[in-house]
Amino acid sequence: MDTAGPQALCDLCLAQVCRSLDALCSRRADGSLYLSWAPLLPPEMADQLLHRMAAMGLLSDRTVGIFRNCKELRLRRAFIRSCSVSAQAFRLALCPHRLQELDASWIPSDITGASIIAGLASNPECRSSLQRLSLNGLHLDYESLGEDGGARVGFSSLQGLRTLNLAHTNLTDAILKDICSLPQLENLDISCSTVSDLTALLECRNTLRSLVAHRLRQLDMSAARLIFVLSQLHALRHLDFSDDHFGDETVRQLLEGSPQVLPALVSLDVSGRKRITEAALRAFVEARSGLLFLGLLATGVSSCDVVTSHKNLKVTGEANESQICEALRRYNERECFVREALVHLYNMTTDIDKPRPDILKLVLSGMQSHFTSLHIQLVATACVFNLTTQDLAEAMPVHLLSSTVTQLLYAMMNFPNHQQVQKNCLLALCSDYILQDVPFDKYLAAKLVMNWLSTHEDPTLQRMAVAVISILVAKLSTEETSQLGNDIFIMKQLLGIVQQKAMAGVVDTTLKFALSALWNLTDETPTAARHFIQCQGLELYEEVLESYHTESSIQQKVLGLLNNIAEVEELQGELMEEDLVEHILSLLQDSQMEVGVRYFAGGMLAQLASRPEAWTLDDELRTTILEQLHASIMTWTRPEREMVSYRSFRPFCPLLQTSQPSGVQLWAAWAIHLVCSQNTTHYGSMLQKEGVIDLLKALAADSDTHSDIKRLSETILSMVE
Repeated sequence: MDTAGPQALCDLCLAQVCRSLDALCSRRADGSLYLSWAPLLPPEMADQLLHRMAAMGLLSDRTVGIFRNCKELRLRRAFIRSCSVSAQAFRLALCPHRLQELDASWIPSDITGASIIAGLASNPECRSSLQRLSLNGLHLDYESLGEDGGARVGFSSLQGLRTLNLAHTNLTDAILKDICSLPQLENLDISCSTVSDLTALLECRNTLRSLVAHRLRQLDMSAARLIFVLSQLHALRHLDFSDDHFGDETVRQLLEGSPQVLPALVSLDVSGRKRITEAALRAFVEARSGLLFLGLLATGVSSCDVVTSHKNLKVTGEANESQICEALRRYNERECFVREALVHLYNMTTDIDKPRPDILKLVLSGMQSHFTSLHIQLVATACVFNLTTQDLAEAMPVHLLSSTVTQLLYAMMNFPNHQQVQKNCLLALCSDYILQDVPFDKYLAAKLVMNWLSTHEDPTLQRMAVAVISILVAKLSTEETSQLGNDIFIMKQLLGIVQQKAMAGVVDTTLKFALSALWNLTDETPTAARHFIQCQGLELYEEVLESYHTESSIQQKVLGLLNNIAEVEELQGELMEEDLVEHILSLLQDSQMEVGVRYFAGGMLAQLASRPEAWTLDDELRTTILEQLHASIMTWTRPEREMVSYRSFRPFCPLLQTSQPSGVQLWAAWAIHLVCSQNTTHYGSMLQKEGVIDLLKALAADSDTHSDIKRLSETILSMVE
């Protein structure tokens, strides 16, 4: 069930434009692109196009060139976060626009805060129009800024700025002083910066409404001086003075101090501060009736009654689900707090019995924001398992599950040697619904699970891993199966599991899943079939056929793989062993055997007997096989359940030639009739596409065709036409 509904038409169109940029664009002399024809777009649409290009990882010096056309593509809110755009490309493509907002945080190229400021200041319109600027994670290189008309260029050049985000930068006290001279500055984020003195904030005491000062490790002010500065910020409504693993006397004094200090505060975040007492917290809350938010994660006081009984107060903490989810929402970019919240979320969701896509979205967002953090991936993958286990996944939006599984695969790639991360991901993947119905890169998943399997022998996890691989391989395209089959290491791993189980004489799901995986891996994949023989798989399978003679499910999977080998002409000689062929013939003839076993025995024999020029055994044996094929097949009844599925009918084409013996023709026709009866639409189009319809018509029309085969051919044709 996908409660999210279909994507908006606008989103689909923008995504298509992004994917078609090369076709829609021409190239300038410097290699950058420009749209060959561009309609006059509303600024909102141009903003969305830029944002979508960034989100899809398509924004670069080459592609951002389309926005040099600021007549038709008019940007107002530019988003280039985490995109590799150089200073020159930024200046040429974005600075000519009358921007109101710019997020240029965490850009991995050589671009600096100074080059962005200089570029923006070079446009007189931007100096007054730009209201919001985010440069988180950039090196400011402020000293490189020059002068313009005798005045030094800096943040103060952008007189329209109301919001400035400079978290994780080398912000200095001198730069802060320049910033605080901005006449309309309302919101300032200086988290994790190198500032040491906040006295400059007094310059904007009448305008500053929000101050985010998380984890200022180099702050060098006495508690009294800091409280004085904060108390003078008359317009301040939101104060974030949170930290991780760090107590602070200033926060204690702020909470216990006079109600006249920051009386208009509606939001205070002190998460991570350890010296807070419940008494101080109660006094602070009771003195401020308008309080709307408190950040109390990892303080030890989030369960205080004055907090939990306050209906209109949003809180980050660990006392209940609401507090934990609020923490994940608000602290998405703060690794220390995301990790803390996820630990509590894991404990809370261990016995969850209702689907919670809202919580899964929060976990996914944390994983995406901190994909290189082992601590977060470790806990987040465990939370994913809790939230998607058993039937919970089926009630989640498919696109959400798809994104979540993709993130699990990234975690497996990024931490290949961390056993618990790999185990968590495997546990989450081991869901029939996810493996069968959720779209994700199944080839990558199969490779990652195989790599994990090669280094772990825990029986429970081995069973799950083999089950996952078995299902995934069946979902791959022929090309992907071929790529996977080219890896002889994978063949060795799976055969090793079969041998291990066969030596112990056990019949369990691990053995069955391993046999299914090998069967699917060799389907129309000659290289995999060759690897199977090189790894002594044939000898092992002969032993399994003998040892498990009463286990029809095992025999069907073994014979199914032998069918795949028999379809490869150059490998048919490997199967020309008299004992093996006679044993397969005995299975075909045994009326007590399930139809499935007899069917696959017949398939292998039909392939071998179809080429008299390659037959190396006694001719009488071939004659017997052909007679018994026809006689046996005529006694079969169609099974109720699906017994086999085919990706292609190409291996059947040589068997349906009018020159073939009737036993060979009959087996191929019976097989086609079987699957067409179960899924006429799917297999009918495959018959048409691969030319099998013409072969069946030829059989039906040929006077030499046996009447049994004529009837069956005509039945199939009437079924699909």
